[in-house]
Amino acid sequence: MSPRDAQTIEVAPEWAAATRITLRLNGAARELAVEPWTTLLDALREHLDLTGTKKGCDHGQCGACTVLVDGVRIVSCLTLAVMKDGAEVTTVEGLARDGALHPLQAAFVEHDAFQCGYCTPGQICSAVGLMREGRARTADEIRELMSGNLCRCGAYPNILAAIQAAMRATPEAARR
Repeated sequence: MSPRDAQTIEVAPEWAAATRITLRLNGAARELAVEPWTTLLDALREHLDLTGTKKGCDHGQCGACTVLVDGVRIVSCLTLAVMKDGAEVTTVEGLARDGALHPLQAAFVEHDAFQCGYCTPGQICSAVGLMREGRARTADEIRELMSGNLCRCGAYPNILAAIQAAMRATPEAARR
């Protein structure tokens, strides 16, 4: 019997079957089925059509995919979607409220804190997380705590100015 005559039956292992998860996404429950290896980034972009979160390096090194999970900033390219079943996920699309930009979004516009804009969603989500953490008080602390978010255009001075302006304009209680 030649190899061409042999029957091949491929059976996906049980662990490879899609898993149903629920994310509290930008304030609304969203249910979806994902394979166990699907990253949160790919779930957001490919399954939920939320393309504001960008795929930059896909290795957790650039920060373009930063989102907030239960209020904490994470790189979504290194996080499996199944690990966040039931979590509150906030993307850049979910920051604005009632048609008004989030203070950081408005500050980025006001301070021209973007050039090509590719890193901007991750920068903004990371800065929201930074403000919630409440650890940054000085420009150097902001730079250090934002160092995981790269901007290839070099808009760092404007990004810093936008974050500082938003921190001044946003009461401490509103950051939590």
